Amino acid sequence: MYIRNVLIAGFAAASTVEAYGNSTIREEQKIWDVAHLGAPKGKRFLDDIFNMVGGILGGSGGGGDDDEPQCPEVWSQISKTLTEQFLGDGQCTDAARAAIRASFHDCFNGACDGSLILANECSNTENRGMERLCSNLANVATQTRVGVADLIQFAAAHAVKTCPGGPTVPVKVGRQDSSTPGALGVLPGPNVPGDTLVRSFASKGFSPIDLAALVGAHTAAKQRHSNPSKPGTSLDSTVGTWDNRFYSETRRGSAPFTLPSDRNVANHPATAISWTTFAVSKGAWDAAFVPAMVKLGMMGVESDGLIDCTSALPGGSRKRDIKNSNIFDRLNW
Repeated sequence: MYIRNVLIAGFAAASTVEAYGNSTIREEQKIWDVAHLGAPKGKRFLDDIFNMVGGILGGSGGGGDDDEPQCPEVWSQISKTLTEQFLGDGQCTDAARAAIRASFHDCFNGACDGSLILANECSNTENRGMERLCSNLANVATQTRVGVADLIQFAAAHAVKTCPGGPTVPVKVGRQDSSTPGALGVLPGPNVPGDTLVRSFASKGFSPIDLAALVGAHTAAKQRHSNPSKPGTSLDSTVGTWDNRFYSETRRGSAPFTLPSDRNVANHPATAISWTTFAVSKGAWDAAFVPAMVKLGMMGVESDGLIDCTSALPGGSRKRDIKNSNIFDRLNW
């Protein structure tokens, strides 16, 4: 059983990198097949996985190339301001939760173009609860003269990192802002069936592994409108930290509150194995979450000319996160 968990966790991390292409629901079938490999073939696969995962974890994430454009200093100043808003009493705040949510809501219904704020989409029913964040970020963008689309994605990456235990999500700036509203009715609601979610994310280029990994951001989330009688109820028992309890508590039904859509993803055949993997290994979840979050933040964005500003996040680059740990520590095995 231990070897099987190692294989599954390693593949979950490695296959997420493949998801940058045209991965589909078949990724989950690959995981299931791996769990039943014979010993000789499985050993070769394990060697490949460790090499691939080592490359993922040891790869660049913070832009240290002298030939690359340097991140403008203004982003380091913005980072200090966001830390004051996103961290309180050693835990991430409601503002941080809203910032993580804003990344998805700005991107998924079209492109990461800042229309969440610039087209006043924050006033839409599906974006309830982010009005204060939208106002604050709009003020920051005006004062610092940075792009709103960039600020939304930078704030989300900052919020993830600010939550104790949160990984570094590489972030770049240079997106084009737009005041054209995104399509309504695209963002999934709290009661969406698992099949619908898998298809919806696949249509945007996300694999089932990506879906399961991104939903894990609810480790730092609270519900406010799904059940109006319980506003502010957290979706796991450690809402102020970035851990993987959300996965096990959602599956067991022991979380303070669970969105029906989250339960549907936890139990869907396409995502169930990834869900179990992430419940067992926070490292495997982080390894899948980071590239999925990067992909989300680049929806509808041309990569040419973007500047890496990961160094402006708290703690700097991903290399700094992992340089003192071995591969097993990095995967939390």
